[in-house]
Amino acid sequence: MLSYEITPRDHCRRLESFLRTLMPTAPSGYPRKLMKNGAVRLNGEVATPDTLLSLHDTVTIKESSTASALLTATPPTLDILFEDSRITVINKPPGLPMHRTAELEENLVDFGQFWMEWRGTPCKLYPVNRLDRGTSGAVILAKSSSSAGIYGRQVKETGLDKLYLALVAGTPDSSGVINEPLDEKESETRYRILLTGEKCSLLAVTPVSGRMHQIRRHLELIGHPVLGDKRYGGGEVAEYDGFALHSFRTVLVREDAETLTVCAPVSTEMLTLCEQRGIGQDRLLEEVFRLA
Repeated sequence: MLSYEITPRDHCRRLESFLRTLMPTAPSGYPRKLMKNGAVRLNGEVATPDTLLSLHDTVTIKESSTASALLTATPPTLDILFEDSRITVINKPPGLPMHRTAELEENLVDFGQFWMEWRGTPCKLYPVNRLDRGTSGAVILAKSSSSAGIYGRQVKETGLDKLYLALVAGTPDSSGVINEPLDEKESETRYRILLTGEKCSLLAVTPVSGRMHQIRRHLELIGHPVLGDKRYGGGEVAEYDGFALHSFRTVLVREDAETLTVCAPVSTEMLTLCEQRGIGQDRLLEEVFRLA
């Protein structure tokens, strides 16, 4: 049996996503086939594709010539959290724009298309939702214009159930609702403190409405801007390419009416920043697993 211990990079990742990172060129249904046949175990037990992994969990895979040929020691550069024939959900790193904003600038859409072509499944990708350049975490890309239209209508009509992590300056009230209008439109953001550090707090934040830069603007309005967010009062954080806002959990309804929950493991950059500001990694990972 091949054995893998889960690290912070895969904490709160779906088991199927983890297998895909180990075997990025495997046929799309291969990880599920391994699980169905009992060739994959989580802590010695059978697990489903949607099972979320936790730090120090152990994943074992039954050795075979096929599996061994597909396994790679280096994780793929495109971090796919979920994928089917219509969409892919990517864990975007901080500092990477969704689209090209300057000639030859690296961006998520182009990078995703290059990666799909390299894998042998070329397609054009269309953002269903968007994250600011500085924000990390889960973002949905459709594999066709028709799928983009279907999921885009869902976002427009009902929105996505999304939860963010934000490392902010100071210590706000333990929980609260910010309902200051933005751009003369009703806006609502809910938050609660998860952990506090040195002159900072880690918040779980839910945007009820969907205004541009809503979380960043609302947190600035209550005097607790996102660290590293120079535009909205968070200042500059040395050696951090972006700001400390992470799209952690996304819930969407698929075309078969099933609800899909995808969690994006917290980026190494954000974990390091929290550690530097007095929020220990183990405590943080325990809290986010409760959110997942």
